[in-house]
Amino acid sequence: MAESNIITIERHIQDVQAQHPHARGEFSGLLRDIAFASKIISHHVNRAGLIDILGGTGERNVQGEKVQKLDIYAHEVMARIVGRGGRVCLMASEEKEDPIPVESERLTGDYVLLFDPLDGSSNIDVNVSIGTIFSVLRRVSPQGPVRSEDLLQPGFKQYAAGYVIYGSSTMLVYSAGHGVHGFTLDPTVGEFLLSHENIKTPKRATTYSTNEGHADRWDDTIRQTVEGYKRGNSERPALTARYIGSLVSDFHRNLLRGGIFLYPALLDPKGGSARPKLRLMYEANPLAYVAQEAGGYASNGEGPILELQPESLHQRVPLFLGCKEDVLQIEADYRAKSRGQ
Repeated sequence: MAESNIITIERHIQDVQAQHPHARGEFSGLLRDIAFASKIISHHVNRAGLIDILGGTGERNVQGEKVQKLDIYAHEVMARIVGRGGRVCLMASEEKEDPIPVESERLTGDYVLLFDPLDGSSNIDVNVSIGTIFSVLRRVSPQGPVRSEDLLQPGFKQYAAGYVIYGSSTMLVYSAGHGVHGFTLDPTVGEFLLSHENIKTPKRATTYSTNEGHADRWDDTIRQTVEGYKRGNSERPALTARYIGSLVSDFHRNLLRGGIFLYPALLDPKGGSARPKLRLMYEANPLAYVAQEAGGYASNGEGPILELQPESLHQRVPLFLGCKEDVLQIEADYRAKSRGQ
């Protein structure tokens, strides 16, 4: 990268803000806070094998999952840095059952931040790429105590969303409705530099990502879909399976290369109702927003993820995410199945 073309995330934010004369810089400051927190998390992720931060805490979070030490560390870093910035009136984390209050004098913040501090944390101890996912909403209630409607907004009302992937390099990818932009952390200068401008995802997938260990609990539609991916047909070759088991990592690869991620609700072997796993507010909505801004699409099998009205902070949904034509085909297959075709 030529030195004259180096664009830091701070400069990028300033350039975008300059296009909005009435902007007060609050969102720009919030995004800088998120980027700063991500640098600190990245530093500790990269040193996880050298310091006492690997392994579990012995506790389980609100989702019933084992809590890793790095989960807690990432949660505390993001909550502390963003909470003290004065730009949010409330936060919520995938790790905590209840919303995270901020200092009383900061309640005038215009934004609400929801985040998954360390997605894919079960992979921490085996050095697989993991990430942070975030969603930014604008407060909708009048000034004063924050209300539930400030948190439980449908995904299409997100002001911005993005993720940070901690892999062979650390990348922050975000959109605020003006394209999807990726910044790679240069450890020599400690800055996120623009490396992927205006990301566009392919219209059709060349890979599929799903946990085939759950195939015996898939419904017939998804089972037939995946079998079709493997066989291919006269219109397209067979798709290649690529599954890491870290949502951020799977989504990032599919976003850049062209792929579809599938996590359907799993059938209960005892005959109960099918159960989805992924969280609407912390995972599905923010990644659906990024996908849409890059030309992709996300669905629960019936319609757009971004149009779902949240019912609770930790609501779970089926998720089909990636190249638009392939996700739309899954919706069409479900509709055909419901009509008995």
